Amino acid sequence: MEGIRMKNVIFILLGSAIFAFGLVHFNMENNLAEGGFTGITLLLYFLFDIDPAISNLVLNIPLFFIGWRLLGRKSFIYTLLGTVALSVFLWIFQRYSALSIPLRDDMTLAALFAGVFIGLGLGIIFRYGGTTGGVDIIARLGFKYAGWSMGRTMFVFDFCVIAISLVYLNYKEAMYTLVAVFIAARVIDFIQQGAYSAKAAMIISENNKEIADTIMKEMDRGATVLNGKGSFSGLQKEVLYCVVARNELSRLKSIIRQVDPHAFVAVNDVHDVLGEGFTLDENKNPIED
Repeated sequence: MEGIRMKNVIFILLGSAIFAFGLVHFNMENNLAEGGFTGITLLLYFLFDIDPAISNLVLNIPLFFIGWRLLGRKSFIYTLLGTVALSVFLWIFQRYSALSIPLRDDMTLAALFAGVFIGLGLGIIFRYGGTTGGVDIIARLGFKYAGWSMGRTMFVFDFCVIAISLVYLNYKEAMYTLVAVFIAARVIDFIQQGAYSAKAAMIISENNKEIADTIMKEMDRGATVLNGKGSFSGLQKEVLYCVVARNELSRLKSIIRQVDPHAFVAVNDVHDVLGEGFTLDENKNPIED
């Protein structure tokens, strides 16, 4: 189908498998809750023994018909894929996984691994354009029709689900659940933003043109000239802005020192880069990563 990339499909399936593995082997085996619609499926499982593989679909499918226009065609397909794949993998791991990881005697490990697996799975799904439905769709609908902040809507929903889960959690399990949720959030951020990190350099020198020419010649990287003004001297100065891959930073600094040992250089992390040399080639065609 047009616009649907096989790479995205494969990674959404992989993320769904990792997510499902974490839910089955760490949350369900060790009586830990979770936020969002996933938390509701666990609530139904622990209270009424309803299979999460079934309840996940029952809860989410109606939302797809409500939110499919809001998501857009491609996002809708990726979200549908992620939700269905999660249910399929939940069903498989509950019935055919020979692995058992009971950690009731070490709930710290259970919470850590629950957070890592759920965060890793969801992070991969989100990074490749998918979701697992649920509260994400509700948050988007609330933002569009009521002006509610998506972040606040998701936080309130997660808080309510975890609070209701106290009917089957003791206070220690509730605290370990919060640890798992926090770790999952950090892992999601890392997968989405920190898995790839470029470096951006701001360079102030009397030899900016020579530095820019050398960067282009030796590294095949461009630099942008920005206009600046010294706050103390009031003098106009040109500032070079250059983005390079992380493994190119030492070469960039070597070039700057070679041309002007007295140059002022500030380096910052860049978590995502789009454009020529990163996602586009010299002919402005997309680079398949």
